[in-house]
Amino acid sequence: MNEILNYQSVEICYNGNKIIHDVSFNVHSGEILGIVGESGSGKSTLLKAAMGLLGSRGVVTRGDIWLQEKNLPDLSPKELRKVCGPEISMVFQNCGASLCPIRTIRDQMYECMAEHISITKKDAFDRAAELLEKLSLDPKRVLDSYPFELSVGMSQRVGICMAMLLNPKVLLADEPTSALDVSIQKQVVAEMKMMRELYGTAIVLVTHNIGVVSAAADNILVLKNGKVMEYGETISIIKSPQDEYTRMLMSAVPRLQRA
Repeated sequence: MNEILNYQSVEICYNGNKIIHDVSFNVHSGEILGIVGESGSGKSTLLKAAMGLLGSRGVVTRGDIWLQEKNLPDLSPKELRKVCGPEISMVFQNCGASLCPIRTIRDQMYECMAEHISITKKDAFDRAAELLEKLSLDPKRVLDSYPFELSVGMSQRVGICMAMLLNPKVLLADEPTSALDVSIQKQVVAEMKMMRELYGTAIVLVTHNIGVVSAAADNILVLKNGKVMEYGETISIIKSPQDEYTRMLMSAVPRLQRA
């Protein structure tokens, strides 16, 4: 498999305070990497750094984040905007909050694609409908809805669809199941795995729930206070965790069955 994303000795500071300490990992085409840890461990910060979403107070102070041949922290805002969407995309914890409440999902999906590629509305809607059907959602019902008409679970699945519209090489998923009940969590995990199978997308899945990544991820990175505690094959770490912190996480949460 081709290496798509590579974090090399990354350190990140907010207001001069180091939040991420010398973190390295890589993700290959079609791989799902789970990043787990308690709230405040720096999981979301790692993803935001790749997307240029650290804000004015956050900065990558050391290391590189390579998306194939592009070092993302070195790109200008204009260059990064061209990359975000077609090459790397993100699903947020509350996708519904990122949708415009006064525009239909149909219009927002078209605008999402038209910002990056030349496409007719018909082709955009056909592409959106195809993805929605793969997620077992009714395209007409979803596309003609306003965000407030969708359930939380449906909003998350629409968020996955929007993130995948341009078939990015990497999908970053930041706590995409934390607000969902267990049955919907399992469905969302299955749908992300399906995106991987259909399109060869590499996925980085951030969660505090090690049960979710044990059901989905090929490899796991365990993060505590911005430092890597363990990193390796999911089955090996689940069966024989070497760090006490990993054992604590495993005992604290329920697990989903691997599909």
